[in-house]
Amino acid sequence: MTTSITPSSVETHPQLTDPLLTELLHPARLLWTPRELADLTRTVTTELTAGLRDILRVDEDQRWWARLALTDGVELWLLSWLPGQHTKPHDHGGAAGSFTVLQGELGEEYRYPGGPVRRRTHVAGQGIGFGAGRAHQVTGIGDEAAASVHAYSPPLVPTREYRTLAELPNEIPPLPAIIR
Repeated sequence: MTTSITPSSVETHPQLTDPLLTELLHPARLLWTPRELADLTRTVTTELTAGLRDILRVDEDQRWWARLALTDGVELWLLSWLPGQHTKPHDHGGAAGSFTVLQGELGEEYRYPGGPVRRRTHVAGQGIGFGAGRAHQVTGIGDEAAASVHAYSPPLVPTREYRTLAELPNEIPPLPAIIR
């Protein structure tokens, strides 16, 4: 007897019509590793650049973002950053993540539980995948607007904000059970 597996649904941004996006999302994959997420954001920024630029907006009053895709296993976002726009220090609630810079430069301060605060600059084409224990603050730097593609797995996990990265606990609480 054979069992057929119905892939989970894929929700994509209405302006991204390239079938490559759906292929990259592997709808049946329910949990992505940091490396798989990094490969996804890198490929989306390099292979779907024109479509991303059509969607991209910049807002002088706040960071801008648009969800590009959602499956049961991953969510994908496009964000823009004017110089000085930033996130609050945060973790991803137990989800793994990744981002790749599409254009411009991003500064990142990050910390793993029990470790020092570190700093890094990411320029167009560069990205990083990270596990559930990493907290960071990301800032648009340089002279022009930056844009980046972000992915998280599992999807739809709320972030936890901190006043500073020094407040990061020595252990990140485990991922809550997700009921769908």
